[in-house]
Amino acid sequence: MKDEQKEKQEGTRSILAVIEERIPSQAGFIKAEFEGPDIAIYVRDIAYIFSDENIVKGISAMVKKKLIIRSEASRLMEPEEAKARIIAIVPKEAGINEEGIRFVPEFSEVYLEALKPGLVIGKGGSTLKSIVIDTRWVPRVFRIPTMNSDVIKGVRQMLLKESDFRKKFLTNVGKRINRTISKSEWIKATALGGFKEVGRSSLLLETNHSKILIDCGLSPEPSIKGLDANAGSDENKAFPYLDSANITINDIDAVVLTHAHMDHTGFVPYLFKFGYEGPVYCTPPTRDLVALLLFDYLKLVQRSGGTPLYEEKDVRKMLSHMITRDYHEVTNVTDEIKLTYHNAGHILGSSTVHLHIGEGMYNIVHSGDLKFGFTRLLDPADTKYPRIDALFVESTYGAQNDITANRQEAEINLVNTIKRAVDNGGKVLIPLFAVGRSQEMMLILEAFFANNPKYKLDAPIYLDGMLLEASAIHTAYPEYLKANLQHRILSNRSPFESEIFEVAKGERSEIVDRGPAIILASGGMMNGGVSLEYFKELSEDPKNSILFVGYNSASSLGRRIQFGTKEIPLPGENGKLQNFKVNMQVATVEGFSGHSDRRQLMSFVENIRPTPKKVFTMHGEESKCEDLARGIGNRLRIEARAPMDLDTIRFK
Repeated sequence: MKDEQKEKQEGTRSILAVIEERIPSQAGFIKAEFEGPDIAIYVRDIAYIFSDENIVKGISAMVKKKLIIRSEASRLMEPEEAKARIIAIVPKEAGINEEGIRFVPEFSEVYLEALKPGLVIGKGGSTLKSIVIDTRWVPRVFRIPTMNSDVIKGVRQMLLKESDFRKKFLTNVGKRINRTISKSEWIKATALGGFKEVGRSSLLLETNHSKILIDCGLSPEPSIKGLDANAGSDENKAFPYLDSANITINDIDAVVLTHAHMDHTGFVPYLFKFGYEGPVYCTPPTRDLVALLLFDYLKLVQRSGGTPLYEEKDVRKMLSHMITRDYHEVTNVTDEIKLTYHNAGHILGSSTVHLHIGEGMYNIVHSGDLKFGFTRLLDPADTKYPRIDALFVESTYGAQNDITANRQEAEINLVNTIKRAVDNGGKVLIPLFAVGRSQEMMLILEAFFANNPKYKLDAPIYLDGMLLEASAIHTAYPEYLKANLQHRILSNRSPFESEIFEVAKGERSEIVDRGPAIILASGGMMNGGVSLEYFKELSEDPKNSILFVGYNSASSLGRRIQFGTKEIPLPGENGKLQNFKVNMQVATVEGFSGHSDRRQLMSFVENIRPTPKKVFTMHGEESKCEDLARGIGNRLRIEARAPMDLDTIRFK
């Protein structure tokens, strides 16, 4: 063991020594240090480095690490002078103002918020280079969402405030990543949640020297009550089986998130509550959506009279430990495991996870939740990877009869259902999941009602609830959306701000008292959110309609309404239970799921390249996981099976 540690120390020194040797003497090398999965290099003359981009490219290719070049602190221009220089350099059309320029001395960086980041970057990065050469501060450019976003403001302000902590944290992560070089003798994965079930998704991947947790979520129904994680067996169905993994929280090297939904992320703050200090990896939009959904979860539990599993401070701690990575960016999460995110097509920032273990020892792809079919919002899931030995694939709609409606027919059915209700003088309430489904509905309604004379609609379309914040976050990351949406947002023609939509303002009763209308409201399953408030106002009038376009879980209020319950007890204005009669029309239009149906799942597995040697199904009811596994095995003639929670799979 001592020999292994000595070898590792020498390896670490050799990487940093190679960097020092390769930095031209004219640049004035100061030091190089590990910073999370990257390496930060400090020099006296940063302008020399930026004058020749091949210097950094060549060294980065040699050491196989992302390099960050920074100026020595004493060389940085004074912030006020630097701010004036930046304002002079960046075109006014970029939409930068003084409040959007913030200096971060801990990283020798300046954060620039702009409406048009491309103009801040300049052709071939020319404007950024000018800023570096003039001020010695290295710019990091952030897009200002076209709609107001309190979440994005809050997250960015928090990260700025936590800069000193972040510097120390990333240094510690870097040391941990580079702590050993021993070859692992075995690789195994343990199902901790979300296998032969939907909810509390979590998979523990282990080698001799690494432990990676892929997702760590809550089940949607029990968890909304804010149950105690140490409660009885029935209540513990809400949480992953972490206590069965025979590890302590700080044995975990990293948590890797596939996307922001609560059934994949909702238990992560609990880890921090009980002492986890490691990194959480995700894409940039996933980080912001996680903040939105977790803070909303806390409010929802408190409003329902429950006790949340964790507090706001635990969520903030989680956010301060997040390391974001874009699609196709290869990142060491331990010294032997490389992570690469790929588009999953499910929601904004959702990812399939490619893990390369050892020097070609084993490669695993984890699908998270995926969509390998048409949506107006996102491209279908990626299918090309450098290598795959084992694939974990979701099975939400994995049974043979899980075939969704034709998308074009579904859209026409949707708008015709809405138009009939409005023409009859009623209001149409559409309860929606704030992230993903809401934006998809907005795109469909805009396409039909704004641009098609055949579907002219003489009624307002109101937007209310958390879907407004979620839509704002979408406008901050157009590069994650379909090309036509990117173009529209970058051209200040965001469909989420179309003139056919009106933001609900004032009392909701005012909207209810007006004429026919369509109301898009967050709270997809009707367990909470503003959709429930509208329901109370609209349910007893037979002219009104409630239109479901998404999944309702078995015990949700949405499912009860959907399946014909005619009287619902709910808290009234005075807080006491009141029976609300369901006289309104109840309709369901299918075909808009963010999950793949059976045909799309089979097509995804058939098209994935290279073909995996083994496939494991997950994230679906028991029968669906087993059915999909059989189908894959028979079609591709490869090993395919459906593990259950607590099963351990050894790969090597």
